[in-house]
Amino acid sequence: MNRERRPPPPLDGAALERLALRYVERFATTRGKLTDYLRRKVRERGWEGEPAEPVAMAERMAELGYIDDLAFAQAKAAALGRRGLGARRVSGALIQARVEEADRDTVAPEVAGRAIEAALAFARRKRLGPWARVEVDRAGRDKQLAAMLRAGHPLDLSRRILALPQGVEPSADELG
Repeated sequence: MNRERRPPPPLDGAALERLALRYVERFATTRGKLTDYLRRKVRERGWEGEPAEPVAMAERMAELGYIDDLAFAQAKAAALGRRGLGARRVSGALIQARVEEADRDTVAPEVAGRAIEAALAFARRKRLGPWARVEVDRAGRDKQLAAMLRAGHPLDLSRRILALPQGVEPSADELG
């Protein structure tokens, strides 16, 4: 019962549109990610008929309102901020998601405005600084600082949070 699978038939314009609709139905995405997905599918399955234009298909999905890069960027930035990631990590995630520079620039002030809350959320979640279970020595403090920096937080803000006494519940106003 070892049957060989037949390769899927080559794509045409209608099949490419069905793939695009299925993708935007299942995933929050950007024009760039949809374009990459469609190019990969054309490369894997081949093409039959008129030349494939994944970029045009992604633009069409955006015109129909199925894709909104700015809304995607805002939602992604907010979610990463709630997880406690800093501006550098948020920016990197938006670049990886192929959000255009204009949309990233629009979201940047919102991310900067939530920088302190995100840093506090990260420190609380990872039990760093004032939320540490035990007092840490200099080497431990350096490790905590490295974790804050890897999370995308600025050096000066990370140092201020980690310098707070253990057991203190700081607010964003105190650190601002």
